[in-house]
Formats: sequence, C-alpha cells, structure tokens
Amino acid sequence: MVFRAPHRAMFLGGCVMLLASFALWAIEIAARAGFIDGVTWMLPPAWMHALLILCGVFPFFIFGFLLTAMPRWQGLADLSTGDWSWAWRLLAAGWCVSLAGMLLPGVLLPGLVLVLAGWVFLLRVLGGVALHRHPDRLHALLTFAALTAGCVALGAWLPAIVMQNAGWARFATQAGLWWFLLPVFFTVCHRMVPFFSSNVIKPYVVVRPRWAFAVVAASVMHGAFVMVGYEALTWIVDAPAACIAIWLSWKWRLVAALKVALLGMLHVGFAWLGIGLMLFAIQGFAAMFDTYLFGLAPLHAIGLGYFGSILLAMVSRVTLGHSGQALKADRLTVMLFAALQLVSLARIGADIGPASLSNGLMAASVAAWCLVFSAWAIRYAPSYWRARVDGKPG
Repeated sequence: MVFRAPHRAMFLGGCVMLLASFALWAIEIAARAGFIDGVTWMLPPAWMHALLILCGVFPFFIFGFLLTAMPRWQGLADLSTGDWSWAWRLLAAGWCVSLAGMLLPGVLLPGLVLVLAGWVFLLRVLGGVALHRHPDRLHALLTFAALTAGCVALGAWLPAIVMQNAGWARFATQAGLWWFLLPVFFTVCHRMVPFFSSNVIKPYVVVRPRWAFAVVAASVMHGAFVMVGYEALTWIVDAPAACIAIWLSWKWRLVAALKVALLGMLHVGFAWLGIGLMLFAIQGFAAMFDTYLFGLAPLHAIGLGYFGSILLAMVSRVTLGHSGQALKADRLTVMLFAALQLVSLARIGADIGPASLSNGLMAASVAAWCLVFSAWAIRYAPSYWRARVDGKPG
C-alpha cells in the first residue's frame, strides 16, 4: 500500500526522519542545558543538525510532493512505482545507516553515499519530467535546478566529513539552505498558493508574476555572499526579496484566506518568509557597522516559521486530498499549527531575549517541536499505509 503513490512512501520516510533527527537534536540541546549528560557525536553537533535537517528531513517531503505534482504541472501521466521506488529504498537505507553513524564510527560515510545515489536516481526521473516541453514549465525547471543544487550540497558533506573541513561544511550548509530549500519552497508556493486560493476565495485574481522569482535569485546570491565571507552584504539582496515576499502575501490575500483554516495555514506559513528575510536584511545592514543583531533568529524565522509551517500545511493538504478525505483541517491540525507558531516565536525569543532565558527557551522549543510533529505524524501517517477512504486508486 505504501508504494501505491510516491507521496505515501516519501512522506512516511519524511515523518520518520523528522522525528529521529529532532530527537537527536533534543538530546544535544538537553545536554547543553545541563539536563542530561553530554553525548559523543561523530560530527560536530552543528554539522549534524544542518546535515540531517537540510539534506534529510525536508527532501523526503519535497520529493514526495514533486513526484506527485510535477508530472501534472507538465501535463504528463502519473509516474509508475518502478520509476521512483528504488530511489526511495536507497534514501531510506542510507539515512538509517547515517543516523546510526552519528553515534558509531565508520558508518556515516557509507550511509551518505547510499543517500547520494538515491538522490541522483531521482534527479534522473524528475529531470525527464522537468525537461518535457510544456508551455509553462518554469516552475518545474526551477525546482529541478534547486534539487540539483541540493545534490551538490549533499555531495559537499562527503569531503567535509572525511577531512573535517569547516570550509566544505560551510559550503554544504549554505548551498543546502539558500540554493536548495528556499528556492524549492518559494517556487512551490508561487505556483500553489494562488492556485489553492482561487478555489476558495471568491472573487479572486491570481497574481503570479515571474519577476517575483527575483526572490530565488536573491537567495542564491545570499548563499554565495556567505560562502565567501561577505555576510555584511547580504542585506542588499535580502531587503528587496523581503519586500517582494511581503507584497505577495498581501496580493495573495492573507487576511481573506484565514477564514478557511487549511488555506490560511499556507498563507501564514508564507508570511514567515517576508519576516525572516527582513530580519536577515536588518542583521546584514547592522553588520556593516560591526553590530551583530538577532543571533540565529532570522534563520529560525525561515527554518521553523517558513519551512516548518509550509511543510505542515502543504503535506496535510496533500495527504487529505490524496487519501480521499475532505479538504478540511480538523481541530487537531489547527491546534498543532497554532502551537508550531508559538514554537517558532519561542525559538526566535531564545536568540533575541535575555541570555538567562536562552537555554531554557531553546530546550522548550525543541521539545515542543518534537511534540507537535509527533502528534501530527500520529494523525496523518496512517493514511500512507491505508487505502483511500473513497476507494479510488493512488
């Protein structure tokens, strides 16, 4: 049943990876806060966190969505199980080995090689879809380009780990965030948020300007600036990108969308992008004058606020629709989404609030994140191994 559709297997893998990755991070944060004894990791903890989240957690959900949606964007038939199932097996096996490799010596690299092989396999599959001639294939091409950048980022972790080289780790982290994740999330939102909104808000004018992809260009430039040590210049691209994101939130009618919970969650999630980029812009501008503001707050506004909220909202919607359930967020889903917003605010508060509260807020936010997504997985994961409730295939 799990292999009847790509979103089933990929989303299930993403649920497991999300909970396992944040469980490891929760152990590290608890040790830092003095709640438990420290753990000896095979990687520096910051590297472990970046690798698992950027290349492990989100890609499962991204692949599940794109393997389902991209053929439809391109006017093609759904992919067959044989097109992607072996890639899923490589990814799943690779991450199982890699997770063990966080604690056991000599295990991590073979695991990442398996993951990389699965990623390349899926690039071949999605590349054939993205390159198919279609009158409007820009979204497919951009997401495929971002997936390729993500593969490069994953590959860069290999020399970083072998040589314990901070330069390679820096490149891998920045490429994974700014060249892969943010471009994918923005491109999917650019296509899907107005589309979903037009089905609910009446009357509605679809606003989907191509010039808004300047946000993707800004993201790539931001990553490049950081890679070469010019963080103080990132505000030059972050500020206009933030303005575009905020403008899109307004034009896509955030307030009107709040009347329908499932749609409103997508809009609230997207609003975090403008907030995060504006915080990055202020931080970068202040850095020009040797003033460092906000700590990791801008990063967590995008990572937890934007990526986390869009993940919960979009995957919930896709799961409901493709399992034959009504496209309506139940009370639990709404409560979990609201809790996620509080978690994001708490994690940001840990960076900008009093130092005396930092460790406690950080530990509380990580624990709350795990609880939110554990409850969310219990609610939605069974749909991945059960038949559709409406009896249809898929």
